[in-house]
Amino acid sequence: MTSTVTEPAEVELAIGGMTCASCAARIEKKLNRIDGVTATVNYATEKAKVSFADGVTVDDLIGTVEATGYTAAPPAPARPRRPAATDGGAEGRDASAPAAGSAPARAPGSTGGEGGDGGPDPLTPLRQRLITAVVLAIPVIAMAMVPAWQFENWQWLSLTLAAPVVTYAAWPFHRAAFTNARHGAATMDTLISVGTGAAFLWSVWALFFGTAGTPGMTHGFELTIERTDGSGNIYLEAAAGVTAFILAGRYFEGRSKRKAGAALRALISLGAKEVTVVRGEREERVAIEDLAVGDHFVVRPGEKIATDGVVVEGSSAVDAAMLTGESVPVEVAVGDAVTGATLNAGGRLVVRATRVGADTQLARMAKLVEDAQNGKAAAQRLADRISAVFVPIVIALAIGTLGFWLGNGSGLTAAFTAAVAVLIIACPCALGLATPTALLVGTGRGAQLGILIKGPEVLETTRRVDTVVLDKTGTVTTGTMTLLATHTTAGTTEDEALRLAGALEHASEHPIARAVAAGATERVGSLPTPEDFANVPGLGVQGVVDGHAVLVGREKLLTEWAMELPTELAEAKAAAEAAGRTAIVVAWDGQARAVLEVADAVKDTSAEAIARLRALGLTPILLTGDNTAVARSVAREVGIDEVIAEVMPEDKVDVVKRLQAEGRSVAMVGDGVNDAAALAQADLGLAMGTGTDAAIEAGDLTLVRGDLRAAADAIRLSRRTLRTIQSNLFWAFAYNVAALPLAAAGLLNPMIAGAAMAFSSVFVVGNSLRLRRFRAAS
Repeated sequence: MTSTVTEPAEVELAIGGMTCASCAARIEKKLNRIDGVTATVNYATEKAKVSFADGVTVDDLIGTVEATGYTAAPPAPARPRRPAATDGGAEGRDASAPAAGSAPARAPGSTGGEGGDGGPDPLTPLRQRLITAVVLAIPVIAMAMVPAWQFENWQWLSLTLAAPVVTYAAWPFHRAAFTNARHGAATMDTLISVGTGAAFLWSVWALFFGTAGTPGMTHGFELTIERTDGSGNIYLEAAAGVTAFILAGRYFEGRSKRKAGAALRALISLGAKEVTVVRGEREERVAIEDLAVGDHFVVRPGEKIATDGVVVEGSSAVDAAMLTGESVPVEVAVGDAVTGATLNAGGRLVVRATRVGADTQLARMAKLVEDAQNGKAAAQRLADRISAVFVPIVIALAIGTLGFWLGNGSGLTAAFTAAVAVLIIACPCALGLATPTALLVGTGRGAQLGILIKGPEVLETTRRVDTVVLDKTGTVTTGTMTLLATHTTAGTTEDEALRLAGALEHASEHPIARAVAAGATERVGSLPTPEDFANVPGLGVQGVVDGHAVLVGREKLLTEWAMELPTELAEAKAAAEAAGRTAIVVAWDGQARAVLEVADAVKDTSAEAIARLRALGLTPILLTGDNTAVARSVAREVGIDEVIAEVMPEDKVDVVKRLQAEGRSVAMVGDGVNDAAALAQADLGLAMGTGTDAAIEAGDLTLVRGDLRAAADAIRLSRRTLRTIQSNLFWAFAYNVAALPLAAAGLLNPMIAGAAMAFSSVFVVGNSLRLRRFRAAS
C-alpha cells in the first residue's frame, strides 16, 4: 500500500546489496535527484536516512533504490499508545507499547548482532563461499607455484578445482559487476569480476583449443620478453587465489559492519526489565512493558530506576554516572526528578513515572547514537577510489589492444591473446592483499598493545584529526571516588580521625562512604565495629565507635548538633570545595575534629598522555558532565587549557558538531553511556575498554587498557597502518601499470606476468609485516 505523506517527513530505510562505499554514493545520488528529497546513505550501517516533502511516498523512495539495483525495506509501522488510566494503573493502555526505557523500534533490516534477532545469520552464505574458495584455491595455487607438483594432467585437476571458485564463490562479485555495468559504473567488483573471469575463460580456451591441455604440460621459469599466442598459458591460480583473498576481506568487513547496531542494544539493555508497581495498598512485580505514565513504582537500594519520573516518597543517593558523567552520586528527595536506568545507591524510593518508552532520556540517547552513526559519512575505500579510474582505463586499453592487433592483420588469436593479457596483468592479486594484510598485521599488533581497530575506514580519519575531546570520568580520572586528603585539628592525629570515620562509613553503602572506608583501611588497617549506627538521609551517618559518639557527613549535620567548624577546618573545607572536591566533616564527643577530601582521582598516566597527544599535533579539550570547579581542577593537573563542563549527553553531541562546523577534525575519547552518541558523531571515536559496551561499540577504536596513553599509541598505529596500506596499493598498481605496455604490445611472457604478480604480493606482505615492529611510546 502506498504511504502518502501530507507534510515534510523523515524515514529510515534499510538498504541491501551494497558492496562498497561507491554503492552508497550511487544510491544517495539517485535519491537526492527526486524533487523534495534529501538523503544520506551510510554504507557501514546499511541505512538511508531520507527527508521527503509532500507528494513523495515511501514507495517512491523504495522504487528508486530498487531501480538503482539494490533493495530497500520500509520502516516498521508505529504502534499507537493510549493514555494511562486516570488512577495510575495500566488499564486502557496498549499492551504492545514500547518498553519503558527502550529505544524506538528499528526498521526491518536494521543491523543486528551475531545472527541478528534470532533470524538467520546474513554472513552465512558469504562464509560458505569463503570456505569453498580457500579449500579449493590452495591446491590450485600450490600446483601452479611448485613445478615438482605439476604431475601429468595437473592442469585438468586445477580446472576442476578452480571452476567452483570462479563461478559459485565469486558470484557476488560477478553480480555486483553486472549491476554496476547496468548503471555505467565500475568499482573493485568490476575489476575482480573482469580479471578473474578473463583469467579463467582464457585458461579454458587454452586447455580446450590451445596447447595447455597437452599431457605433461608444465609452467617453466624462462623469463623472456617475446610475442606469444598464449595458447599454452593458463591462469587458474590467479583466478582462484584472487577470489579467495577478496572474499576473506569481505567476510571480515561484514563481521565488523554487523556490529554497528550493538551500541543501541547496549543502551537499551541498561534499562530495567521488571518494575515493582504500587497498586492501591499492594506492590506488584510487572514487566517493564506494563508501566504507564502516572504509575507509582518502588525502587529498592541497589536497583535500577525503571524509567524517568519524580520521587514521591523517600530519599536516597542516585548514581547517575553512566548517563550524566557526574562522578558524585546525586542526593534526591521528594519532588526531585530521577532518570531511568540510573542506580539507587541508598534508601527506598517511590517514584511517579513521567516518561516511558521512546520519550525517556535513555531512549533519546539511543536515538542520538543512531542519528550520529547515520549522519557520519562513510569513508571511501582507497581501492575503490583507484579502481574507479583504473578499471575503465584497463578495459578501454584491452579493447583498444584487441582492435589494434586485428586492424594490424595479426590474426584473431594473437589479438585476443594480447587483449586478455592486458586484463590478466591488471588482475588485482596484490591489491587483494594490500588492505587485508596491513590490517591483519596492524590490528594484531594493536591488540598486543591493547588497541582494537574496527576497520580500514577508521584509518583514513586518523590522518586528519587535529582536535581530541576527552571525557573526564573514567577517561582522564579513575571513575571511582577516592580519599585524597585528611585535615585535623591540633591534638588530633590523622590515623585517629580515619579510624573512627572509616569504622562508621564502613557500615554505609553510599559511594562516598565506601571511598572513606577504603582509604581508612589502607591507612590504618582493620577498623572497629560500630556499637551503634544510623543513616541520616541527605546529611551523613552517626553512631558510636569505641565509646565515642561520632558524626560523619555534611557540615549541616554538625549544625543540627550545635557544633561549629574551627577556623582551620573551615578553611580546609573551603579550599577543598574550591578545587572541586567533596569535603566530609568528622566530629566526635561534641567537637569537629577533621575534614576529609574525597574526589574522583586523576589517573597517574593522564598528564603524560595529554603531552603525547599534543606531540601528535592534537589540541586537547576536556568535556564533562561534572561541575566546572571539578573539571578545571582536573584540567590544570593534566595540562589541558580548554574545558567545557556541566553538559548533558545531548550537549556533548552538540559540542562535537560545533567543533566540526569550525572546520576541525574531531577525535573523542570516552567510556560511558553518556559518551556513546558523541563517540559516534566524532570523526574518530576512541572508547576506553574499561567503559560500557555502548561506548565501546559506538567508538571506532577501542583502548582495552584503562590507560589514556593508549589513545596516542592508537592514533600513531592507525596512521602507520594507513601509510602501509597506501604504499601497498601504490606498488600493487605500479607493478600492473608497468607491465601493461608489454601486455598491450603482445610481448608479455606468462612467466613474467606470474613473476610480477608474485613479487608484488610478496612485497605487499613484507611491507605489511613491518608493522610488527611498531612500539608504544616509552
